[in-house]
Amino acid sequence: MAKLKSLKPLAVIFFAGGLYDAFGGFYYSFMVGTGRSVDNPSTHPFYAMFIASFLFCFAYLELLSAFNIRRYLLNVGAVIIGRILYFVLLYAYMLFVTDFPNTFWATGIIDLLWSALYIVLTLITDEIRVRDLFFPYREAR
Repeated sequence: MAKLKSLKPLAVIFFAGGLYDAFGGFYYSFMVGTGRSVDNPSTHPFYAMFIASFLFCFAYLELLSAFNIRRYLLNVGAVIIGRILYFVLLYAYMLFVTDFPNTFWATGIIDLLWSALYIVLTLITDEIRVRDLFFPYREAR
């Protein structure tokens, strides 16, 4: 596999992930909990807006971090952790809680794919390591 000499692909994909989360925030704001779209599980409008607020925060973090990805590599790691946590919680409930609806199964797969893509792009980039996504890096003085 050829190594990349630029962080631009990671920045572009991170930005695209932010657009995905912004769409999710709008979807939760206007469709979930209002009776217009998802009714299973039934969701009170407060909880739909609560989830939308998290999605908008993720989107903001991703969209703006993408413009200076080298400086905000820890944000990529934070988003990876959040997406994987969402996947694990969603699928644990779908598999082990009786009658839990599988309405959002696709979103779990998509979040896992975003995380994998961030990690793969990091692995094929010469400039950074996966460790840089999760631990602060300081150059020696």
